[in-house]
Amino acid sequence: MSNKPQTIVVKIGTSSLTQATGQIAIATIASLVETLCCLRSAGHRIVLVSSGAVGVGCARLNLTERPRKMALKQAVAAVGQGRLMRIYDDMFSNLQQAIAQILLTRRELVERNTYVNASNTFQELLDLGVIPIVNENDTIAVDELKFGDNDTLSALVASLIEADWLFLLTDVDRMYSADPKTVPNARPIKLVSTDEFDRLQVDAGSSGSQWGTGGMATKLSAARIATSTGVRTVITQGKHPQNILKILEGEDFGTQFEAQPKSDNARKRWISYGLVPAGTLYLDGGAVKAVTQKGKSLLPAGIISVEGEFSTSDAVRLCDEAGIELGRGLVNYNSSEINQIKGHHSTEIARILGYDSVDTVMHRNNLVVNS
Repeated sequence: MSNKPQTIVVKIGTSSLTQATGQIAIATIASLVETLCCLRSAGHRIVLVSSGAVGVGCARLNLTERPRKMALKQAVAAVGQGRLMRIYDDMFSNLQQAIAQILLTRRELVERNTYVNASNTFQELLDLGVIPIVNENDTIAVDELKFGDNDTLSALVASLIEADWLFLLTDVDRMYSADPKTVPNARPIKLVSTDEFDRLQVDAGSSGSQWGTGGMATKLSAARIATSTGVRTVITQGKHPQNILKILEGEDFGTQFEAQPKSDNARKRWISYGLVPAGTLYLDGGAVKAVTQKGKSLLPAGIISVEGEFSTSDAVRLCDEAGIELGRGLVNYNSSEINQIKGHHSTEIARILGYDSVDTVMHRNNLVVNS
């Protein structure tokens, strides 16, 4: 294991935490807790992103399947979250390891102030040697502010705290070119370099177990988010969490995704991955070149069309004429205003809108171009 202290995020899914019956997999949780405590003893900073509240709640209430109705699911999550944390607290306490519970919705990452507050809280807990246990706040989250799955949540947390590693624990030993349960000759994928990601050919499927929400597709999406912010990502088997120790020592387990160089610009990471885009701006060729190749701000003259209704300072996507996303950023005008000034020179803004304001629709400091 590396002698240098690492910041490590470990995400474990419902399929690993529960048995096929929906009952809690106590042996797996115990092995996970022991592994994380071993990492802490070695000086590493650890965050656990744990699914399972709804699954544990279902078991507690003797439900035979995961609820589909939002209100019922939220009620079941409220039952399960307390039970899940009780199990973690008992096991970690036996090894004299302090833990903390952090429940998040995307709202905490949308607002810049709460984003910074969340980052500061994580850092203080890690400085204290505490292991934060994170879950989506299913009890109060609304659809438009949900992460959708804890794979995405774990990638955003890894970006937030500038982690070195993200481990996505799942029900297979590594990623394959097809589902190894149904395709015997599926090819194992051991390493994905930064320039291979877009060419990766994988039958990722669409969903996880009957108790969970994530499948391999969500893990690939999470790996893309994490690696683009400098976090090396690993997909490996949740039933054997002790393999994390072996991977850190250089052994060949799981599928690893190489990380891009870390960025020092936390604000741009927040724009890229913390915010939910409220609309889209379509750009002509000249604007595409200015924004992506020359690093310039977006001017109204290069905007062809506007999609969605959004306010000043909202995050929006930038796309070329073919609809390919180029990046994201914060706008200086709302959608109605941009519709009025699109295609016009900046000197015409005051005449069109009736008041004088900034000459850019999106300043380069608030704009992040896809790598």
